[in-house]
Amino acid sequence: MTLSIVLLVLASAALHPLWNLLIKKDSDPDGAFLSMYISVSVVAGIHGLITGSTFWLTPDQWQLIFISTAGQCLYSIALVATLKRGDLSAYYPIIRASPLFIVSFNFLILGMLYDWEVLVGILLVMSGGVLLLYRRGVNLLSDWRTLTCAILALCGTGVYSLADAELMKEIDAAVLFFWVQLFTWPVLLIAFKYFGHPIPYGLGVVRLFKFPVLHAKLLICVYGSYFLILQAYALGGDVAAVTTVRQASIPLSVIIGGYFLNEGSIARRLIASVILSAGIIVVISYS
Repeated sequence: MTLSIVLLVLASAALHPLWNLLIKKDSDPDGAFLSMYISVSVVAGIHGLITGSTFWLTPDQWQLIFISTAGQCLYSIALVATLKRGDLSAYYPIIRASPLFIVSFNFLILGMLYDWEVLVGILLVMSGGVLLLYRRGVNLLSDWRTLTCAILALCGTGVYSLADAELMKEIDAAVLFFWVQLFTWPVLLIAFKYFGHPIPYGLGVVRLFKFPVLHAKLLICVYGSYFLILQAYALGGDVAAVTTVRQASIPLSVIIGGYFLNEGSIARRLIASVILSAGIIVVISYS
């Protein structure tokens, strides 16, 4: 993995948990999510027009766009449910464990093989994430609903990451953003209504004008984080390695959860983060 790809992924990792924090602290996370997708789609459209991107795609590219949209929808719905029910620093490691999904898919479905050093690094990263979840005297399986939501968010991340990595070989990041966010927004509206979540006034559009500063922060964090990842894919970054290195966001989420959301066991979780970071270094060194 080249230095430029590593730096792009690490910069993305620094931004990612910040928008999770903004959603977590919002009194209406459903509305914040819907408004976020609208704003990202609009900005992506403007970005694409300015840079002269082509928005009309081939049939194969449309198929990948719809797969990415499905992954985004699964991820978004499950993430909102997880953030409503559980601690950010506890369940974030599970949500971000998509490298396990990606490696399993590539091996079982595509027959792709990985060097053993890379697999060891990924396992170290995932082990650090699991240790972050441990709480003395608490059975994590007792809250199986939140755990299930986190695992579904994991799968959604894996699905859209695989699709996005393929799309970035042929299209611009702004085009991918525009179509995926545009298609995801109405699906989320229907899903939130089906699952009993309140639909915000004006379908989330009004919030953009009611809370402009909040959504400006969300837009910067979300667009910046995902744009950097897409550029890493465009430069040839392997999707499993990129998503593994991106787990550098987990230690930051631990700090955020402890000092901004008053979540506990920060010292132990930071130790586990060292193990996770060691795995990231291994992946960078051998991929």
